[in-house]
Amino acid sequence: MYEKVNPAHPDKIADRIAGAIVDLAYTESANPKIAVEVLIGHGICNIVAESSVHIPVTDIIAAVERIAGNVVVNYHEVAQDPILARNQEKVVRCGDNGIFRGVPVTDEQQALSMIAREIFNAYPTDGKYILDGDRLIICQSHADSQMLHKAYPGAEVNPLGDWTGGTDVDTGATNRKLGSDMADSITGGGLHGKDLSKADVSVNIYAWLKAQRDEVPVELCCAIGDDTVDGRPYAEIVKIARDYIRQVGGFERFAEWGLV
Repeated sequence: MYEKVNPAHPDKIADRIAGAIVDLAYTESANPKIAVEVLIGHGICNIVAESSVHIPVTDIIAAVERIAGNVVVNYHEVAQDPILARNQEKVVRCGDNGIFRGVPVTDEQQALSMIAREIFNAYPTDGKYILDGDRLIICQSHADSQMLHKAYPGAEVNPLGDWTGGTDVDTGATNRKLGSDMADSITGGGLHGKDLSKADVSVNIYAWLKAQRDEVPVELCCAIGDDTVDGRPYAEIVKIARDYIRQVGGFERFAEWGLV
């Protein structure tokens, strides 16, 4: 049993905005320290960022408009805590406590991820989907339900009827759809709106990649300040995650679908 939402879902719009802001931070510094929270809905986008680099408000507004359209943007930026910044300035060390799990993606999860992408290519609007064995539930806004019935025989399509979706009728918040993004690998740490020093980003990516490679579950934990994780220098964990983010096209692109 697995649920997937697409990049136009309000929560994913929030994740994508947070990712775009992290991308902006990386244009200002090779190794910024940043954590971004986004709450968007009903014409308003509220953003709070703790950052070691300043990001021009005009760049923030441009990113929000590109992703979410014409909304009022309230952006509040504060500097990273100076004590934490000083403790991290000389070596690459784990940016937070955490437990992390990587689990091989199942055939069912892969199948639903493929279906979600197929539908989104045809209808790039708010949508969410569930696959539970032979039961496929498709909730897709602004869609031709008859065409979806033909494309996916036996599926339950928009059981409550047609709908519009999006941030004009719902709110979105960062890291609220981790089940969609991580499947069985979900733990407490959110993937989006954070730089690579944060274990929630780098160790989650590392554990997930290792689980896919070895085809066995992976469980890790770390303490803030650790310089090794899973027997590897933390700098190496960060590099693996950096390479993965570059491969998918940046933090904003990563936020569109997550790891699955």
